[in-house]
Amino acid sequence: MKSGQLTELGQQLRVDSVRVADTAGSGHPTSSMSAADLMAVLLANHLHYDFDHPDHPGNDRLIFSKGHASPLLYSMYLAAGAIGEDEFATYRTLDSRLEGHPTPRLPWVDVATGSLGQGLPVGVGMALAGKRLGRDPFHVWVLSGDSEMAEGSIWEAVEHASDQGLDKLTLIIDVNRLGQRGPTRHEHDLDAYGRRLRAFGWHTVEIDGHDVEAVEKAYTEALATTGRPTAIIARTLKGKGVAAVEDQEGKHGKPLPDAESAIAELGGRRSIRVHANKPAKPDGHGEQAGTEASASDTGQRGSGELPTFDIGEEVATRDAYGKALAALGYAHGDIVALDGEVSDSDRAKFFADEHPERFFECYIAEQQLIAAAVGMQALGHVPYASTFAAFLTRAADFLRMAAVSRASINVVGSHAGVSIGQDGPSQMGLEDLAMFRAIHGSTVLHPCDANQTAQLAATMHALAGIRYLRTLRGETPVIYGPDEQFPVGGSKVLRRSDADQVTLVGAGTTVHECLKAADLLGEEGIPVRVIDLYSVKPVDERTLQAAAEDTGCLITVEDHHPEGGIGDAVAEAFSDGRPAPKRFVRLAVGNMPGSATPEEQLRAAGIDAESIAAGVRLLVEKIIH
Repeated sequence: MKSGQLTELGQQLRVDSVRVADTAGSGHPTSSMSAADLMAVLLANHLHYDFDHPDHPGNDRLIFSKGHASPLLYSMYLAAGAIGEDEFATYRTLDSRLEGHPTPRLPWVDVATGSLGQGLPVGVGMALAGKRLGRDPFHVWVLSGDSEMAEGSIWEAVEHASDQGLDKLTLIIDVNRLGQRGPTRHEHDLDAYGRRLRAFGWHTVEIDGHDVEAVEKAYTEALATTGRPTAIIARTLKGKGVAAVEDQEGKHGKPLPDAESAIAELGGRRSIRVHANKPAKPDGHGEQAGTEASASDTGQRGSGELPTFDIGEEVATRDAYGKALAALGYAHGDIVALDGEVSDSDRAKFFADEHPERFFECYIAEQQLIAAAVGMQALGHVPYASTFAAFLTRAADFLRMAAVSRASINVVGSHAGVSIGQDGPSQMGLEDLAMFRAIHGSTVLHPCDANQTAQLAATMHALAGIRYLRTLRGETPVIYGPDEQFPVGGSKVLRRSDADQVTLVGAGTTVHECLKAADLLGEEGIPVRVIDLYSVKPVDERTLQAAAEDTGCLITVEDHHPEGGIGDAVAEAFSDGRPAPKRFVRLAVGNMPGSATPEEQLRAAGIDAESIAAGVRLLVEKIIH
């Protein structure tokens, strides 16, 4: 389109943003109006996208990191003919695909946005996949607000993009000066943003975001820049074009007070239709990620057979995970592994050694780690993202939004619980089960031995949603054979008799402590049942309910804080009105640990075999008396 047509298209996007928010009675039209010219030029002249085929591997990726500007995004879809006027009018209504902030309910939206600071990190993941995995030459465009440039996750992404030379990534910063409650930190000081981005190695272009010719030149320059990403820093005005709201404080997140007069001031409604540029055809290197590894990959270095371990052998579950992941890499060409600079400890290095082209080092940037995984899965890859369980809490919001994105990613947290020993509480994952259980649609798995870990790591590949595998630092005995099956939602009853007086429920390291306690108690004539609750979510309700009916007493034992972990998962199995156990006791890490040996840590927390046995004796004594 020529300049005059682009200006008209920008006005159309403003008008449509105003009227759709007015129809809904809510929304963010002023934030949409500031970026309208930027998006008009992109949609008409530079975005390569087949709206009839949103799964086309050559489609550019457009991420509205400032997801509250959804009126603008939906106005673009209307202009492109992707949606009609009837659907456009359903904005922010029940069951509408046009939600207040974009989600993948729309086929042209790859990831959910709205929690600020996430769009660029996700875009980095997409650009990484494009650069490293031989996909089609799509470009990644990220529209960011100036307010979210204060988020630390933005700067994790900025540094990573520069380090990786992601020249097919363009960040468009809508510097409209105003945040939710008033001016942003740097207001219209474009160079304040430019200096910071250039210091990280980015190419920058500072422009008037309402000058469509300047915008056109900036996009052309970004596409021609090689070896580094580009940031287009655009000075804009919030509420551009309507005097009552233009560059005015207190207008954020509100429909315009008089939409009819505002539309007239903008020149009235228009009906321009845009035919986006078609994406490039596959060149033979950009096919969708396959489900099987290449013949050369499997033939040269290994097979897809899972590792196996002998019963009685002492193996850390983190070791079993790493070896299993490396094997899975041969069987499944769609697997990618991402790590937070601890691959030597969480054992993702085994995959890196075998499949270096599909391993991504994200360094100590856990938000970027999860965001990159979300971006890659949107392109058809199956990510396994790993770090210490404790450090995943830094990425809690990214995990939450991954669920909103309907993302399917595998997350692995190692060094869980007090059983890591002397490193102390800063390194202990003691909140991770609660965090992952709270995520919508998540699966939470906590294996206790090596064969179980390998099987569950393989099972995770085909699951949907957010899948979490919790692994241990220390070695634990192998108690299952390599052919044992571990369905999600199941459990294993390891000790059972008709005379059982109490049921012990553990997962991970506490399974072994429960078995030791059962042996101690058996010598005293107190038979107990032992359940390995390796599937923490979904939980095996039937087995737990049967144990409660048979023994009347349940004791959960977990290397985790009492809130939100295994104890709560078991309690919820009886929340639908089914008969609850007569007595229910939770043993968990209620103290604040210090530095000590693993054995001392378990004893201090009251979750070692002796403490468990003592709890059972006390409980049995109360029942008798």
